[in-house]
Amino acid sequence: MSNIYIGYYFTIEPRELGSEILLAELGETAFESFVETETGLAAYVQKDLWNENILEDIYILNNEEFKISYTFEEIEQVNWNEEWEKNFEAIDVDGKCHVRAPFHEKTNAEFDIVIEPKMSFGTGHHETTHMMIQHLLETDVTDKKTLDMGCGTAILAILAEMKGAKPIDAIDIDNWCYLNSIENAARNNCENISVYEGDASLLKGKEYDVIIANINRNILLNDMQQYVDCLNENGILFLSGFYTEDISVIDSCCTEKGLTYVKKFERNNWVALKYVKQ
Repeated sequence: MSNIYIGYYFTIEPRELGSEILLAELGETAFESFVETETGLAAYVQKDLWNENILEDIYILNNEEFKISYTFEEIEQVNWNEEWEKNFEAIDVDGKCHVRAPFHEKTNAEFDIVIEPKMSFGTGHHETTHMMIQHLLETDVTDKKTLDMGCGTAILAILAEMKGAKPIDAIDIDNWCYLNSIENAARNNCENISVYEGDASLLKGKEYDVIIANINRNILLNDMQQYVDCLNENGILFLSGFYTEDISVIDSCCTEKGLTYVKKFERNNWVALKYVKQ
């Protein structure tokens, strides 16, 4: 296997959403590692797998809603740990929960979650993850059937197990997230998490006491009925992955389906809402 890589450095506006979409598209090609940067995204592909048309089918590059420029260079070797240490920040939530990479020092936090950052996602995920962790820290989930929908790296499923939830399903449509969630669940010695690759169609016939859905506005709106259908009476629904200005449309969708609003967290214009099915 070649040790020579081609590194692409993308400058993206708007950065958070653009980086998320670009990463998803590049992930379908020969690119194998990604690092979030202050201006966008760095992506790396082995030189042996590279060709000059590698970006030809990356649709976001031609989307007028995004302004994206890039440079690329040949690099002898990439020290991935060094890249991740520069760009992957640990998440500290109220001193109670610490989400960190193996190279971060262990703290005295009550809940210490270790995630191997094989890819680094946008800061938007950090904001929403932070708030969803806050919701979970306030909630007694002992022995509650729990779903982490759009689980990403399974951080929230892992915290739910640490707080006594069981059994737990973690679902993501992305193959990398599916594989990484399995690895992270094992890394944190979780025994009650089942990981599935797919979408809300997997929820048919399921029942949950707690549903955690940290995705994005459009998917939440599209799948809301399926969440409600499999949520038990007095069950809790946590929603995040959208902005403050999206609250009204999300709330209307929830209330018309019989959910009762309970609480919200806001962080840098991102929001996490809590609803109960009564």
